[in-house]
Amino acid sequence: MAILVNKTRQLEVLSKVEMADTFISRLKGLLGRESLEAGSGLMIKPCNSIHCFFMKFPIDVAFVDKDQRVIRVIAGMKPFSTSPIVTGAKFVIEANTGEFSGKLEQGDIVEIL
Repeated sequence: MAILVNKTRQLEVLSKVEMADTFISRLKGLLGRESLEAGSGLMIKPCNSIHCFFMKFPIDVAFVDKDQRVIRVIAGMKPFSTSPIVTGAKFVIEANTGEFSGKLEQGDIVEIL
């Protein structure tokens, strides 16, 4: 597990971040889960687009580039929807809807500890 910190705002965004960095873990993502624990999320790397097919709950998604800068945030992405391909994104961070509100915006620099 890791912690997601917003370096720009000097605050903790998520206290528990799971890593999905193998083919199987990236393929599975959040599928089969009823929800995420409050304050937790999933980092998918490498990744520049996602889908929410067969998911059971909406999520917030942050797309991050090679310099750890958030280049796009999608709030409240619904089950059975797809994101656009986000050019320049190297990984995404998924969390419960509302987890990024007031804590993470486009342009912020993040760090995974």
